[in-house]
Amino acid sequence: MKRRTFVNTGILSVCSVPFLNLKAYSTNVSTKPDWLVEWIKINEQQLPGFKSLKVTSTANKYFGGYTDHVEIPNPHTTSSFILKACMLMFCPESVYYQSKDLLKEVEEAANAMLKFQHSDGTIDLLATNFHSTPDTAFILENIVPAYKSLKQLPLKGTEKALSALETFIKKAGEGLIVGGIHTPNHRWVVSAALTKLNELFPDKRYLNRIDQWLAEHIDIDPDGQYTEKSTNSYSPIVNRSLIIMARGLGKPELLEPVLKNLEMTLYYVHPNGEVVTEASNRQDKGTIGNMSKYYYCYRFMALQKNNGEMAAMCRQIERTSTKEQLATYLDYFLEDPSLWRSLPADKPLPTSYAKAFPYSGLVRIRRNNWDTTILSNNPGWLTFHKGNAVLQAMRVAASFFGKGQFQSEKIEQTGNTWVLKKHLEGPYYQPLDKDKISPDGDLDKMPRTLRKQSEVQQLDTTVKIREVNNGIEVEIDISGTDEVPVSLELIFRAGGNFTGVAKHPTNANAYLFSEQKGSYSVGNDTINFSSGRIEHKNIQLRGALPALDAPSVYLTGFTPFKHTIRFS
Repeated sequence: MKRRTFVNTGILSVCSVPFLNLKAYSTNVSTKPDWLVEWIKINEQQLPGFKSLKVTSTANKYFGGYTDHVEIPNPHTTSSFILKACMLMFCPESVYYQSKDLLKEVEEAANAMLKFQHSDGTIDLLATNFHSTPDTAFILENIVPAYKSLKQLPLKGTEKALSALETFIKKAGEGLIVGGIHTPNHRWVVSAALTKLNELFPDKRYLNRIDQWLAEHIDIDPDGQYTEKSTNSYSPIVNRSLIIMARGLGKPELLEPVLKNLEMTLYYVHPNGEVVTEASNRQDKGTIGNMSKYYYCYRFMALQKNNGEMAAMCRQIERTSTKEQLATYLDYFLEDPSLWRSLPADKPLPTSYAKAFPYSGLVRIRRNNWDTTILSNNPGWLTFHKGNAVLQAMRVAASFFGKGQFQSEKIEQTGNTWVLKKHLEGPYYQPLDKDKISPDGDLDKMPRTLRKQSEVQQLDTTVKIREVNNGIEVEIDISGTDEVPVSLELIFRAGGNFTGVAKHPTNANAYLFSEQKGSYSVGNDTINFSSGRIEHKNIQLRGALPALDAPSVYLTGFTPFKHTIRFS
């Protein structure tokens, strides 16, 4: 992989893309569109769900707060309630508009938030992080818009709730100006929170801390991808954070990486609207997710740039996401009425392409209603999607000295073929030379690197992938040491039906070819695959990764192993 490069986003950076004046986008639109009113109603329907989570015992330290699903009071659930309640009290379209009963609950929850907060201003993410600056910043994503909604509410009796929330916010700010982070995206989450705090309670220290983080530059590579490659989690969070900072700090240059990432992500979308996640190096790796988390970013940029592709992606997200998912971001849209305006006309989205992203270590091929992803540094080095029928990984392993699970360090292109390779060696070791023997026989003092190698066995695996007949062809060639058992896995997403395969005699989720051709169907979507090969039934080889909890079809053989399988 090539060395990562960075975009300079300091005060002196020159914006290469002519963005409009961000200040102009405070334009008021007096009437909420129907879709936004529907989002308000969705949040309204969700609010009663908090009732069973509330801490109602006055003897409990966290009285007025809210618990998670395992009945632990925590600031995250509590702040979520506060945000939802304050938004609904603020919206005339809601039955909770100016509700005094709901205001009382918000006041109690705000007081509980002060109990969750440490003396340094931080809160805990009880699952893993304690006295956590970044998690405090994430919490402020709820608390700040809640405070702003409550502040604008023409209702008597808000003083106590506002005072508690203001105390929490200012105390949190003290933590954010000195606290550290764990991961790259935390820098921008913290900076976005500080931007919001500075809008409420201007403080030069907030801006100084933001400048410290911005001095490190935005970590975006030439592909348009952030360091964490987290398409189903942190990339949209980074984009939202940078938009907040661009608007709040008057730095339109911070929209450059957002635009670049959104343009790249157009090529990371499966035909059914899901996002490619296999290249992530965070916990969302291989997860299933649609593009709903990107909706705010695409809508903002579509309107900011009058961009037809971004508008088309918004409309696709509307079709492939639930309204409940989109309504999660109601606060962003209440805060910025410019987003209520109609989107520009569509410009066609990319739906037929073969595109390499070398810095991210993957290749994307899409031809309208099917697509495939080729991955380096990943044991699941290929996926194939046909609508909702999904081959979520293709893996191959050989029982070669306990290290035969194949993955390639890079992807090379030769003509119309994408090539992945791996070379392995399995040596034996000779007795130590006398001058290298430790007198006390301590093997730690006589590492294997001191021994001469002999009988070195070798294994070379080459995978070639090319487009053929409305699909792809995968040619696998494993050679070197002979008679090494090989197992090839086709790992499908659960929920479909097979033809042309038979159940493995002992593994419930495993199937073997019973014919030369097979298929996997989910509804009207079908993936065809061929041809089969079964030379043994040892599908879980020593040194191979354990089988996934998913329906998997196996091909087996021995080296020299050369086989071609097609997907269409």
